[in-house]
Amino acid sequence: MPGGCLKYWGVADHARRLDAALPGVFRAGLTVRTAYSSDASIYRRVPAAVAEPRTVDDLARILGLAEEENLSVTPRGGGTSIAGNSIGSGIVVDTSRHLRRIHSIDPEARTAVVEPGVILDDLRAAAGRYGLTFGPDPSSHSRCTLGGMIGNNACGSHSVAWGITSANVEALRMLLPDGRELAAGRGTSGDVAVDAELRRLRDAHPGHLRKELGRFSRQVSGYGLHHLLPENGFDVAKALVGAEGTCGLVTEATVKLVPVPKARALAVLGFPDVFVAAEVAPFAAESGALTVEGMAADLLTALRQQPGRADAGSDLPSGGGWLYCEVGGETVAAARDAAHALAESVRERVPETTSVVVDDPVRMRALWWIREAGSGIVTRLPDGGEAWPGWEDSAVPPSRLAGYLRELYVLMSGHGLRGVPYGHFGEGCLHLRVDFGLDEPSGVAGYRAFVEDAAQLVLSHGGTVSGEHGDGFARSELLAAMYTPEVLRAFAAFKAVFDPGRRLNPGVIVDPASLDAGLRPGPGRDALAITPVHALRRDGGSFAAAVHRCVGVGACRDLGAGAMCPSFKATRDEVHSTRGRARVLAEMLRGESLPDGWRSEEAREALDLCLSCKACASECPVNVDMATYKAEFLYRHYAGRRRPMAHYSMGWLPLWSRLATAVPGASRLVNAVLAREPVARAVKRAAGVEPRRQMIHFADRTLRGWFRDTHGPHTPRAPRGERGGRNGVKGRGSGTVVLWPDTFTEYHSPEVGRAAVEVMEALGYRVLIPPGRVCCGLTWHSTGQLGVARRVLKHTLDVLAPAFEAGLPVVGLEPSCTVMLRNEAPELLPDDPRARLLGKATITLAELVAGHEGDWPFGTLDAAAIAQVHCHQEAKGSYAPDLAVLTRLGVDTDVIGAGCCGLAGNFGFEPGHWDVSQNCAERELFPRVRGADGELILADGFSCRTQVAQGTGHRALHLAQVLHRALTSGSGATA
Repeated sequence: MPGGCLKYWGVADHARRLDAALPGVFRAGLTVRTAYSSDASIYRRVPAAVAEPRTVDDLARILGLAEEENLSVTPRGGGTSIAGNSIGSGIVVDTSRHLRRIHSIDPEARTAVVEPGVILDDLRAAAGRYGLTFGPDPSSHSRCTLGGMIGNNACGSHSVAWGITSANVEALRMLLPDGRELAAGRGTSGDVAVDAELRRLRDAHPGHLRKELGRFSRQVSGYGLHHLLPENGFDVAKALVGAEGTCGLVTEATVKLVPVPKARALAVLGFPDVFVAAEVAPFAAESGALTVEGMAADLLTALRQQPGRADAGSDLPSGGGWLYCEVGGETVAAARDAAHALAESVRERVPETTSVVVDDPVRMRALWWIREAGSGIVTRLPDGGEAWPGWEDSAVPPSRLAGYLRELYVLMSGHGLRGVPYGHFGEGCLHLRVDFGLDEPSGVAGYRAFVEDAAQLVLSHGGTVSGEHGDGFARSELLAAMYTPEVLRAFAAFKAVFDPGRRLNPGVIVDPASLDAGLRPGPGRDALAITPVHALRRDGGSFAAAVHRCVGVGACRDLGAGAMCPSFKATRDEVHSTRGRARVLAEMLRGESLPDGWRSEEAREALDLCLSCKACASECPVNVDMATYKAEFLYRHYAGRRRPMAHYSMGWLPLWSRLATAVPGASRLVNAVLAREPVARAVKRAAGVEPRRQMIHFADRTLRGWFRDTHGPHTPRAPRGERGGRNGVKGRGSGTVVLWPDTFTEYHSPEVGRAAVEVMEALGYRVLIPPGRVCCGLTWHSTGQLGVARRVLKHTLDVLAPAFEAGLPVVGLEPSCTVMLRNEAPELLPDDPRARLLGKATITLAELVAGHEGDWPFGTLDAAAIAQVHCHQEAKGSYAPDLAVLTRLGVDTDVIGAGCCGLAGNFGFEPGHWDVSQNCAERELFPRVRGADGELILADGFSCRTQVAQGTGHRALHLAQVLHRALTSGSGATA
């Protein structure tokens, strides 16, 4: 196999020669290589190098260098394939970073010309301006590439109406390993010699090609040689769709576009079970539905086990199985009527059918999210067990789906396995993740036995082992059971026409790799077993299980909406995606490619640009929490040795802030000294702070000092007989609350705390502040100093316990600190029941005010505002109470949707982070603030306000300050 020379030459030798030949294109460091070690499949291959071509010339040179170095070549787009066909041990060619230009769109011809790295959603957005779209739309549409879709013959939910990718490709330009460029289309490959060989191949097997290939729409296993038949127009481009990068590198594609309905409506149909749904699916498809997607109740149950999603799917009609049937129309009313008509026609066949018809785009998107997130959701079964792809994309003629599905459940039971089915029921394609015990040799043997039996089952129903995602390592070996030797020989001859040296994506389709070899979750994955500091309850206390939550669906690579993975959005580097970091950590735990364990510099490098924003903990379909994994890694990486200076300066900020404000006048002196540029430069250099950052200021008088001077020494205990109502707060505006004096409010922006105290007192609450020093441990946690964080939290519990044990609510003003108290404290101190009590007692100021039922002392501001929601609040809380309060105040609020501001606590102050920090802010925050015309700028997070001030010169306000303005603007009203 190409790449065998790796046994004799070191990878460093390859890297040196490759980089010298094509500077800036090849990357061969271990961090990058391990980040590309897997895709969304169960397989792993650590490549010798990753190439990121910028031009077609780069692609040609890569192929030539691969020949010289005797390395295989595997093209890769978004890396979202479940079959394992975008990983390899030679050169992995990632087209998604640079080759992403849409060359042209012809609205008259309804075609587009694109490069292979174009993201599907980008093409859909560009075509949408002309009322057109690209028909196939897999659930990974926000990050999959056209090149990847062409390689896998991707399908998606709308393929029932608009066809799979091969039906929507008009022409391909492709590079062969020998440097030739083909321009393939209907009637020609663009090369006379190649055409002659293809016709000889076709004419040698016409009967077998007609009988065995192209039997139904979702039969995508093997090569599409039936497109070479005369009756199909000798369409070479379509025959090459689904070749999985084994025949050449696509450089350009001309694809067909289809008109978008002017309006759409979604009918979700509920049935007693998933089998009835499967029986009805062909009828729904024949009735003209644009989508006929199915799922079982198991998927909804699995989703509801995720944090904060106990009520997910509440809009679904009752049932044990569902079909998502989208219909189009000239108007919203016409689409809605068509959806109701479809539901009624189905009900005539199955009287117990339930239905919900939705035409509001927001509600439709929310319902579609459940189905589209299925590939991530079902990686965890309802009881928390791991489930894996492997038998993921089987398909049968739609009329056979219900029978196949029933027998598949029986087969799983017979093998002692469980799985959650869902998929494209209208076309007979079924997705299924199964709880194979792949970490043990017996489990791997069980995986093979099941897959071999399942292949026989699907073939008995006239089906195919692959109805989507291609064959890859997962199913190529099974082609021998599906096709006759004649067709297999035709496949081999087809590949030989284009890639006689078998250099491209070896092990896929022809000369298949063993389906149970090189498993990522296979034996040995957890060689570096540890007991984590965090409880990791959802993963049974296993750091390895937590890391392996990432199955690679790549939602973290979405460059559009959503907050997840701001560093990837800034760099477009796979290493800086949540998935890339998870892959590096997994390789570290395995100990083969990264043998240094917790001292691994590669893992540290991969985690360095993680902002710990925690967006992945909520937006990732399987709730990968990279911020927690980073804290665990840093804790062990620096154990017993010197840390970066920023960990001592920014990590110990609560202590330095206390010292700087310890005596009257001290803070003014510190601020004055730091205002001198030479001193500031020296201090930043010594403290390990980014030199372009401005130093933060210390308050003249702390919040606690102000409170003591104006209120006297209160202790946080409830008066005898006084306890709060819901969350400890009485419903009519009376009661006692404890204000949490976080480090930032206490020492740096006490004006926020003062405003909050006066607001809560105006609402009728008695406000207390803890009598002793308290801290949530945030800065120690984010820098991985977990031992200190635990000690700080224990001290806090000792001080604060009398208050929350008495039922008093603890009101947090800083979102990151609130999340620490609510979510991280119980994880760091799992054996201390007080940590859970404190988490339950902690509320936000917005929650307190929004739930207030007494007098309303605020006037109306009648203002517009731009709001930067703190990433921790967005990930682990809700901005809904804030919006409710702002609406009542007469503030028309526009929420910035780009996620993290980019400062992210200590992150933006550390050297080497400046560019990413600024890039995150420039995505939306800075432009919106600079363009603000009299609008309020809202940001509850101290980091967010600091970023706004340092980046734009504008002042952002905390909700407490907005409420205080409204408090003083009028006499208010009585509820």
